[in-house]
Amino acid sequence: MPSRRTVLAATAGVTAALTVGGPALADDRRLRALVSGLTLQEKVGQVFVARVYGHSATAPDRADIDANLAEMGVRTAAELVARYRVGGIIYFTWAHNTRDPRQIADLSNGIQRASLGQPRGLPVLISTDQEHGIVCRVGAPATLFPGAMALGAGGSRADARTLGRIAGRELRAMGIRQNYSPVADVNVNPANPVIGVRSFGADPQAAGTLAAAEVRGYQASGVAATAKHFPGHGDTAVDSHTGFPVITHTRDEWERLDAVPFRAAIAAGIDSVMTGHLLVPSLDDSGDPATLSRPIVTGLLRERLGYDGVVVTDALGMAGVRTRYGDDRVPVLALKAGVDQLLDPPDLAVAWNAVLKAVRDGELAEERLDSAVLRILRLKERLGLLDAPYTDPAAVSRVVGRRTHRAAADRIAAGTTTLLVNEGRTLPLSSRTQRRLLVVGADPASPSGTTGPPTGVLAAAFTALGFTATALSTGTAPSAETIARAVTAAGGADAVVVATYNVTADSPQRTLVERLVATGRPVVAVAVRNPYDVAQLPLVKGFVAAYSWTDVELRAAARVIAGAAAPHGRLPVPVRRADDPTQVLYPTGHGLTYPAYAAR
Repeated sequence: MPSRRTVLAATAGVTAALTVGGPALADDRRLRALVSGLTLQEKVGQVFVARVYGHSATAPDRADIDANLAEMGVRTAAELVARYRVGGIIYFTWAHNTRDPRQIADLSNGIQRASLGQPRGLPVLISTDQEHGIVCRVGAPATLFPGAMALGAGGSRADARTLGRIAGRELRAMGIRQNYSPVADVNVNPANPVIGVRSFGADPQAAGTLAAAEVRGYQASGVAATAKHFPGHGDTAVDSHTGFPVITHTRDEWERLDAVPFRAAIAAGIDSVMTGHLLVPSLDDSGDPATLSRPIVTGLLRERLGYDGVVVTDALGMAGVRTRYGDDRVPVLALKAGVDQLLDPPDLAVAWNAVLKAVRDGELAEERLDSAVLRILRLKERLGLLDAPYTDPAAVSRVVGRRTHRAAADRIAAGTTTLLVNEGRTLPLSSRTQRRLLVVGADPASPSGTTGPPTGVLAAAFTALGFTATALSTGTAPSAETIARAVTAAGGADAVVVATYNVTADSPQRTLVERLVATGRPVVAVAVRNPYDVAQLPLVKGFVAAYSWTDVELRAAARVIAGAAAPHGRLPVPVRRADDPTQVLYPTGHGLTYPAYAAR
């Protein structure tokens, strides 16, 4: 692995700027010298965070070379950083960047080597979306933790900070130094299709407390945390990936609700904030999404909340930001609004050239570009990238997925499972009198690197707890034939566990559960995503919320159902009645335990 001296020697321009005047000079004086030494094209490159296909910086698979050529006109990550001098690269599972931890570390080092080998080369800020729960880009053997709403059910600041500290340490070992987490949105809309369990909950103060704790954990490990999606994506029924959400909160409602977790994250020293592609007329009535809104990015985030760190857009290929303007205008308008990093434009060449032209034509002041680059370099320096851009691949196996980390994830998950309904003491199930279990239900695609499918993971967990469990996947929209097969199988079981996934009033999942209840067998439902499912299933006498279908949360739910652990979670959102949404069925804070545990 190259030494610090080797790294600095490979970047003569960086070295000169860093060593002028010695360490006594203020950081900004050194960094401003760096900015002034860059060409205009290099400055433009610094504000982009690009995707790239392949597991290797120089030798990706043929299919990934073809994808890179088709979308970006380059063959490899090394060619990408050479041509566009990008300041950041984002890893995705679907881009084949994240096969395993050692490969990820090698890819990261290859990208750094390619960038630092350029004239005036700067280290690349490598990022990903490792929210945990239902959104993860790096899977097992990396440690996977419960998601945000599960943490909200657990309510522990210490657990949130532990998650950030351990997850940050593992990401850093793989060369990933910016994580687009935590989600600071307050999920007050049960119909929210894009946030939901990615949020800590509906209480802004509780969400702020947990967001701040997670931020401190990540940043103590040398990884930049990112609060998203400013100014708040929690009250929408539209997914900004596919549409243009409109938030109808008044300015006062925004201050009391949406702003609170972002204020808390800023007070905790958050390194970056991500904008949301959504319209908030009370904050800016121009019709522009927040990402392109100077009143929101500069007026609210910078001036009112006093934030002077890096502002990064959400992905620029999303529909919410492309509604009014073309792909050549969006990056320019985002920079004019006050954004610093432009994330994953759909066409990098179009976006890069548009920014370059805007500066040359005088539409975008070079001083505005310089200020964005300066903030990015401040972050890179704070993370230690300017002095030590490489990671040690030999350390990956010692850090990523270590036994103590996995044990911490299991311990945290144990405090999140929430028992919502337990009529007639349906729970816990007994492995002595109810040994034969049938596990049926939804099997959504597993989050990255988890075992899956959920019914199989649950069945294996129950078997390990002394039951004889059989899995039967019925899906999120079971057909009449599938439902009949499940009902027949229930005849040979002592009890049935049903995994539910976003049940609606007309969902076939309701029919499945009702038919299973009609068999007379004890039926226990496990919500493997939104806890709101409980309102749609009034016949179920035993109901548990797991908040996700990752292995760690399913194992925790199985232990609660089997009585091997007490349920400790409390609802972080209210659940409203299905037949009358004006009435609360289960309030925030609701959560049962077992009498034997309650008496202790």
